[in-house]
Amino acid sequence: MGQSTDGAAARADDLTVVHLMRHGEVHNPEGVLYGRLDGFHLSTLGTDMARLVAAHLATNDITCVVASPLERAQETAAPIAADHDVEIRTDPRVIESENRFEGRGVSAGELLHPRNWHLFRDVTKPSWGEPYEQIAVRMLAAIADARDAARGHEAVIVSHQLPVWTVRNKLEGRRLWHDPRKRECTLASLTSLTYQGDELASITYSEPAASLLVGASKSVGA
Repeated sequence: MGQSTDGAAARADDLTVVHLMRHGEVHNPEGVLYGRLDGFHLSTLGTDMARLVAAHLATNDITCVVASPLERAQETAAPIAADHDVEIRTDPRVIESENRFEGRGVSAGELLHPRNWHLFRDVTKPSWGEPYEQIAVRMLAAIADARDAARGHEAVIVSHQLPVWTVRNKLEGRRLWHDPRKRECTLASLTSLTYQGDELASITYSEPAASLLVGASKSVGA
């Protein structure tokens, strides 16, 4: 992450913020890994999360709202776009990652059944889904376009946990393979990227909907 080299304070029109938002809780009573499947909408609590984050961002200078094409991301983005009187830009580059377990239950017994062992041959790629590097590349391209569209203002990209965490790892120079249980990317959280011109100046993380997380079910394939 770069910083100004001349010591002068950055002008306001040099700064652009791109908020990477994970969608709210999904209605998933069967507990399946829904991945890119159609028909998975926000739960009532997830809708409340989306509205709470929209209220949190109401006074921000947001001029661009981007969302994954999946229902849960579109529904999370809707109140933010409405509050700032902008149209949602649908971008397939910020969609959930591909996963060979999509549509299955996610109990330990199901995942670790011998018929699935071949999918775990390389955890660093990972062998069961879309390569981490590929996720990072598409997310970086979408972020660059959102930054350009909101130059001097702020943009929100509503995406999914793995894409957001993967691109954060990439930007912070960490390895891309990781323990999924240690991702810092809760439901409806914001990973905010501040750019000075085209140079990344800082990354901050916040949970505007933290008060609602206690009531949330464990997210599956978010």
